[in-house]
Amino acid sequence: MTRLRLATWNVNSLRARLERVGEWMRQVEPDILCLQETKLADAAFPVEWFSARGYESAHHGAGQWNGVAVVSRVGLGDVERTMGPGTETLSESRFVAATCGPLRVASVYVPNGRSLDSEHYLTKLAWLRQLAGLAAFERERGMSLALCGDFNVAPDDRDVWDPRAFEGATHVSEPEREAIRALEAEGLVDAFRVLYDQSGLFSWWDYRGGAFHQHRGMRIDLVLVSASLRDRVRWAVVDRNARKGGKENQPSDHAPVVVDLEV
Repeated sequence: MTRLRLATWNVNSLRARLERVGEWMRQVEPDILCLQETKLADAAFPVEWFSARGYESAHHGAGQWNGVAVVSRVGLGDVERTMGPGTETLSESRFVAATCGPLRVASVYVPNGRSLDSEHYLTKLAWLRQLAGLAAFERERGMSLALCGDFNVAPDDRDVWDPRAFEGATHVSEPEREAIRALEAEGLVDAFRVLYDQSGLFSWWDYRGGAFHQHRGMRIDLVLVSASLRDRVRWAVVDRNARKGGKENQPSDHAPVVVDLEV
């Protein structure tokens, strides 16, 4: 077996943070990196930039909003940009999957949902149901799967800084959390939680109000892997250092999540 380093990062504009991403990749050396919120059209994605660093890439983006990518130095093929037949209208440039070495890897950017009384919230739940369908399909065909990305759901109260601050809001509602449990019922496990049970381990902090420095955050960036890989999770971290910095070095409001697997 060999060690494979898998990472996911909502970069909140790849154009604005490309050099920062490059420096982080140089230091951390991920084998597979899933990106969300690239905010790029496919034609503008820096394929050659990643290639010069030894990575193949697959991107799904339409321009100003959303955009997801998988970049890999362990091979990349069988690229899909929808979750299956009939899901094209749900995609919104929020999903791309590829076979990378021994894994089927998907970069996902789940819709925010906005508010519980919004049509966008219903779309979010439908999107997550389709993702569960994809997980079931990959399980049935025997693929080792990693769903990586910004799920815009905090799976448990320990994944938010203060549950009372989120009462009646998206990201913590029971239907959203049930959707994450539905993914687990399809044979996926939260790789980070294989190693860490404690609260206060967040991946997103609002830019406003000093939220990062006061540690008022949420854990909404997840790496869900096939249950067969549970015992192969060797190390995981939320890289808070990549979230640090002011306007001069433009951090994303998300931190990367990194998971090492033996495969």
